Amino acid sequence: MTMLCCNFLPVSLFLLFSLTFFSFSCGESHFPTIQTAATSLSGKVNEGKYDVGSWGIERLRVYGADGEIVGNSSNVLAAQRTYRRDPLNNFEKYDGGWNISERHYWASVGFTAVPLFAIALVWFVGFGLCLSLICLCHFCCSREQYGYSRTAYALSLILLILFTIAAIVGSIVLYIGQGNFHGSTTRTLEYVVDTADTTVDKLKNVSEFLSAAKQTGVDQVFLPANVQTDIDQIQNKINSSASTFSDQTVDNSDDIHDLLDSVRVALIVISAVMLLLTFLGFLFSILGMQFLVYILVIIGWILVTGTFILCGIFLLLHNVTADTCVAMNQWAQNPRAHTALDDILPCVDNATAQETLLKSKEVTSQLVSVVNQVITNVSNINFSPNFAPFYFNQSGPLVPILCDPFHSDLTDRACSAGEVDLDNATQVWSNFVCQVSATNVCVTTGRLTPAFFNQMSTAVNVSYGLYHYGPFLVDLQDCTFARQTFDDIYRDHCPGLRKHSKWIYFGLVMVSTAVMLSLLFWVIYGRERRHRVHTKRLEASHGFEGEKKLERENES
Repeated sequence: MTMLCCNFLPVSLFLLFSLTFFSFSCGESHFPTIQTAATSLSGKVNEGKYDVGSWGIERLRVYGADGEIVGNSSNVLAAQRTYRRDPLNNFEKYDGGWNISERHYWASVGFTAVPLFAIALVWFVGFGLCLSLICLCHFCCSREQYGYSRTAYALSLILLILFTIAAIVGSIVLYIGQGNFHGSTTRTLEYVVDTADTTVDKLKNVSEFLSAAKQTGVDQVFLPANVQTDIDQIQNKINSSASTFSDQTVDNSDDIHDLLDSVRVALIVISAVMLLLTFLGFLFSILGMQFLVYILVIIGWILVTGTFILCGIFLLLHNVTADTCVAMNQWAQNPRAHTALDDILPCVDNATAQETLLKSKEVTSQLVSVVNQVITNVSNINFSPNFAPFYFNQSGPLVPILCDPFHSDLTDRACSAGEVDLDNATQVWSNFVCQVSATNVCVTTGRLTPAFFNQMSTAVNVSYGLYHYGPFLVDLQDCTFARQTFDDIYRDHCPGLRKHSKWIYFGLVMVSTAVMLSLLFWVIYGRERRHRVHTKRLEASHGFEGEKKLERENES
């Protein structure tokens, strides 16, 4: 019975490996990848959906499907792709769509990694039982049965070398893949944060231009009091929106950065430890240090379990990344308000953006009116010296008035003949500036004193600034900037994220499988090497006794 037990150990190890590797291969073959076919004219994209196995476990399988949103809420993104079982809701299908702030979303996407967690459990329990069986047989067997086969010895050595090389290659692929993946995700987040910072800076610039408009006047003519009061109110709203926009983007970016950094550290540690473990195990096996080999087998048994768990965690992260790409593309094709994407890059409040746009147009028009009043009522009239302070010896051609880019209803207006636009007004007006005396009276031909020209230039610069930011405010109003950002991410960053996440997955597969096989062949090769040494000792002992017997016969 003990002989049967001892001889059965290698067979049991192979059976355990076969079961685990078969299960793992099934999981690998169904690894979900994003099917990124070209976007159709209708704006629909291909996305995946999960098949449910006969045991109620979601298989790691993805089918190409139309990306049309399903569900009752128009704000649900990637609804079909995220239609998975939710273990927190009695394993009912989760229909809330992509939402990184929803715990049911995380539960449903985490459930897709259950097969990998199950493999980790099977490996941990199964190999643990085999180790226990080996220890039991070691103490129960009164004498180990030795049988040496040169073929088995050579084959086990060759396979051990191959699996060691595979583990090293897998560790290298894993390390390179995690570096590229971390770089891709970091660049994506930096792009989002840079876009948000640019938006906040532009909002603050608009606020500063409005503030400057309150202080801008020409010849003691300023904006009406009611307009200045409206500017104060809209400035408060702009600053509040900019602060909320910036804080929300930075906070979510920091959370994602922390998660990615943790994943990166875990991948680097696991690749380095697996590489070291494989090298030491191979070295100790070749040198016949069986006690150290057994210690590494126990350590490797735990590490392989952890690697399978890490595979599941990274599969979860991969699915979240793929869900996010699909959600961004759907939102870009069909923008809508108050979606979960507001957590990544929120749109500024539409009412605030619209009010800011209208007020910037009104202030621009009012400043143009202030400048034109001075030109029409002061600079272009030849006052007599008795009409101080309007007289400063105006002479020469009339100063052209400034073009108002808006009608009274604040719609766009084309410039009329004889008007100068905001782009070149100061350049044109510089030809009408005269030289003045100590009493600020022109002593040369001209209709603008340097003081008037400077005040008018300031008003033009403020008006030009507000007018220049008009398209930006329009983009804020309809979230065009967010749509462009998500389009850029989906087109420029998502392919790299998919590619590098596959590298990590393949690296984890290679490392896990190679170390698992190495563990088995450390034991098998150690057994064959021990049998080989014992056999050679027996052969040497028998040969020595034969020589002694032959010598005695020759002497007699």
